[in-house]
Amino acid sequence: MQRPVSERWLLFLVGAVQFVNVLDFMMVMPLGPDFATALGIPLSRLGLVSGSYAVAAALAGAAGSLFLDRFDRRSALAVAMLGLVAGTAAGGLATGLPTLMASRLLAGAFGGPATSLSISIVADAVPEERRGRALGAVMGAFSVASVLGVPLGLELARLGGWRAPFLAVAGLGLLVTAGAVVRMPPLRAHLAALRAPRPGAVPFLEDPAALLSLAGTATVMAASFAVVPNLAAFLQFNAGWPRERLGLLYMAGGALSFLALRAVGRMVDRFGAPATSGAGTLLLCFLLLLAFVPPHPWLPAAAIFLLFVLSTAFRNVSMNALATRVPRPEARARFQSTQSAVQHVASAGGAFAAAQLLFVEPDGRLGGMGRVAFLSMGLGLCLPAILWAVEARLRRRAPPPAPMAGGGPSP
Repeated sequence: MQRPVSERWLLFLVGAVQFVNVLDFMMVMPLGPDFATALGIPLSRLGLVSGSYAVAAALAGAAGSLFLDRFDRRSALAVAMLGLVAGTAAGGLATGLPTLMASRLLAGAFGGPATSLSISIVADAVPEERRGRALGAVMGAFSVASVLGVPLGLELARLGGWRAPFLAVAGLGLLVTAGAVVRMPPLRAHLAALRAPRPGAVPFLEDPAALLSLAGTATVMAASFAVVPNLAAFLQFNAGWPRERLGLLYMAGGALSFLALRAVGRMVDRFGAPATSGAGTLLLCFLLLLAFVPPHPWLPAAAIFLLFVLSTAFRNVSMNALATRVPRPEARARFQSTQSAVQHVASAGGAFAAAQLLFVEPDGRLGGMGRVAFLSMGLGLCLPAILWAVEARLRRRAPPPAPMAGGGPSP
């Protein structure tokens, strides 16, 4: 009989899963010039590689919303991680643009559900009053991937070729998956509630709180990804940050994010998601107005990057912490899967909209960032109001059921 696993150890396992998942996604963009040169891919076509992942993750999220809650969370997570490992390894064996795109489609098809299941496990296992801190800790995988994973991947590519990081991440993913399967308990408590008949294949889509929550997710991702794909170019060509020190800036941003995510998680638990998201939105607007709207940035490049990282931490943790309270336990993974689909569609939409507004100045600077800033602000200002509406609807609900017995970790 398997011994119960502590909440802290469960969060470590979920965080390790998310580290591999996030690193698989993050390392592709900085490695782009390396594999483009090796495989003869035009630099202008690199967007197709990252876009393939987003499309697959969005479709997988939509499909997963119909069935993910019908399985033991541990088993479903193992399948998702094995698919992600296979897609990542296939990327390291790619011979051209078509095979590389196919590998990213495979990785996205399983990476999206892996994220949904990870958040569902945290929501199942951690009481609501500690959930903000727990999600902040798990989302710290993004910071660790930024501080350690991406720089190590770039160095590994320099020493062993562009294929080496893909194969290394696949091997690490295999080890993490084995550890999660061996150490996680079966997570089936949500299945008891699922046996009660409920009308509709996706009942949470009839809940106004769920629809508002998904709208909040869309605004967060679209506002961020209007800026994110263009941030490195802006810092170099508009703000004067040298290319050879770009890795150091990402390391500093990852370290700040690592600390901020935990602090923001505690703030969400204490002050609530709407108030915390409001603070992050004000910070975002301050940054956009001073850095991107003027012809020349009024802030130094390092401050621009670090303030953007900080505002993102405030907004993402607030959104995700409140979103875990929206679905019933028996629909949690399906809701998170739908949320994943919305995230990827909104990310692609924000990036595409920004691309229509941008151009290159004769001196090489990125033009049109002021218009992108106003687009991001307009989307970003919607978030606090949406979260306030979600919070109000959740308070009017009947009291939540007692904590589920069985299938979860020991305190």
